[in-house]
Amino acid sequence: MKSTILTGIKSTGHVHLGNYIGAIKPALELAKIQNHQHAYFVADYHSLTKIHHAEEFRHLSYGIAATWLALGLDPEKVIFYRQSDVPEVFELNWILACFASKGLMNRAHAYKAIVDQNRQLDKDIDFGVNMGVFTYPILMAADILLFQTDIVPVGKDQVQHVEIARDIAENFNRTYGDTFKLPEYKIQEETAVLPGLDGRKMSKSYNNTIPLFEEPKKLRKLINKIKTDSTPPEEPKDPNQSTLFSIYKEFATPLEIEKMREQYVGGISWGEAKQELFQVMNRFLEEPREKYNELMASPEKLDEILKSGAEKARAVSRPFLKEIKCKLGMSV
Repeated sequence: MKSTILTGIKSTGHVHLGNYIGAIKPALELAKIQNHQHAYFVADYHSLTKIHHAEEFRHLSYGIAATWLALGLDPEKVIFYRQSDVPEVFELNWILACFASKGLMNRAHAYKAIVDQNRQLDKDIDFGVNMGVFTYPILMAADILLFQTDIVPVGKDQVQHVEIARDIAENFNRTYGDTFKLPEYKIQEETAVLPGLDGRKMSKSYNNTIPLFEEPKKLRKLINKIKTDSTPPEEPKDPNQSTLFSIYKEFATPLEIEKMREQYVGGISWGEAKQELFQVMNRFLEEPREKYNELMASPEKLDEILKSGAEKARAVSRPFLKEIKCKLGMSV
């Protein structure tokens, strides 16, 4: 049997450069491996922890789907679906919740970060924490385990979620026998954490992102805002310590990358480096940006693609959930 690689992106905002370099690009590269089964999904239910406005919820969900397709994902060659279209995920979510300890959820990084912030602000430790936020790792475990996933490409900050999925799976397997596969995570080490405009990790919460499909004029302005040091133009610069170069090499050709590396060592102004970055980024994004805008203007086409993908996903999830329920002693 082919091993399964699964990737999902939460629809809580517009896809930015960090999402693309840290998760989408590596996942699309993996899709070229033909001896694997690939599954990609729009994690719209995950976004419900934050998004409570129907039109925004719908728009952001379509945005994630359109991004994958615009960047070259072929829905005919993979399983591409919207999380909310696969009810087996949510039935398994409850089953797994009964095998996940509260202590395990207490240790989840995202929850701990909120607790720490609340303590600093002298608020109740659970202020602003809904149960969706608290049990988020269980739903993610359901996403992963339902499809007998072997590999989960993730950003470095998401590794713990795969580890939690393994913990829950092992707990279930100890009770009911070998049922769930134990997934492994895969990180693209060099770009695991991409710096944002201000030098911190690129994140919507820091408001320092570069939206992937930004129009050229705005894209240029955002690139010009990327934080640099005060090194004079003529002095050598270390490309390995440059946010600009880190982004540049994700969009340029090998020959361009080598030439730019030489320019850094020989001396290049930050203004010129930013101009070169804009050129290669805009060149790469021109066609995907156009396709993205076309898809966003045709939600009915996106629905058709996602519904078709959901049927492929349910062809896998239905029989496996039936097997799980039989082991639990349920009548199916």
